[in-house]
Amino acid sequence: MSTAGPLIEAQGLTKRYGAFTAVDGIDLTIGEGEVFGFLGPNGSGKSTSILMMLGLTEPTDGTVRVCGHDPSRNPLAVKRQVGYLPESVGFYGDMTGAQNLRFTAELNGIPRRDAEPRIAELLDTVELEDAANQPVGQYSRGMRQRLGLADVLLKQPRLVILDDPTLGLDPAGIVWLLGIIEELSARQGIAVFLSSHQLQEVQRVCHRVGIMSHGKLVLEGTVAALTAQTDAGGFRITLKVEGANAALDTALAALPSVREATRSGIDVVIESDEDVRAAAAAAVHEHGSRLLEMRANDRTLEDIYLRYFQEAVA
Repeated sequence: MSTAGPLIEAQGLTKRYGAFTAVDGIDLTIGEGEVFGFLGPNGSGKSTSILMMLGLTEPTDGTVRVCGHDPSRNPLAVKRQVGYLPESVGFYGDMTGAQNLRFTAELNGIPRRDAEPRIAELLDTVELEDAANQPVGQYSRGMRQRLGLADVLLKQPRLVILDDPTLGLDPAGIVWLLGIIEELSARQGIAVFLSSHQLQEVQRVCHRVGIMSHGKLVLEGTVAALTAQTDAGGFRITLKVEGANAALDTALAALPSVREATRSGIDVVIESDEDVRAAAAAAVHEHGSRLLEMRANDRTLEDIYLRYFQEAVA
């Protein structure tokens, strides 16, 4: 049954094991069709957060609702709408890929007449149609990951939780998987909660990211906004503008939250308290100039991550 509102909504979500706090009061909201990147080193609380979202462990404090349900009280309702691909995918090795998917369909109450065309379609999607009748025990790790994705999508979930899904995939496989994630979000409206250590992948496909450290969600926002932030606080963007003039300089300096706008030749640097890229681009257009390029502080998601975990990242 479809529900209105966020697909994941956590408020003050906390999990303690004795004196140890694994997850410390996180607030998080994820909507329909959104791709959210969940980052952090081992032991930061990512896995425990996922377990609470799936109803596999109960929060100590706070609340979490997934697809409108409390996972602790109604885990089956969550399971019907959420697909979960763990880091290590388990299948029956003596059964073929197609047989494993048929078994999953039976467990989820999908009628055989509906399951068969769906299984054929998914095996084609994950490029395992030629291995459909091969025992999974003969599959490579990458093939198991592909079959795992088909298994997750079989019940047509509203939300997919992926835990380091690119492990075991070669570079071509990683590109393929990222394309699948974008397809799920953009064309099918499926939300994707992506827990990963692969920062470049997260930066490419995620709309927003959250960074966990010692159980806390220490940073959260769009990739664009986070990469535009400076270490000193605020934002810095650099524009290359053809046909810039004094009127444009004045307009950029007058944008809300802008502290300073300076121009040297075609380069314009804007320092602001908020992300003003959209407003700056509009101002360039309105003053008859041409925007050739716009950069956000020349930083990547990896730069931001390393700021918190220099010793934790290899």
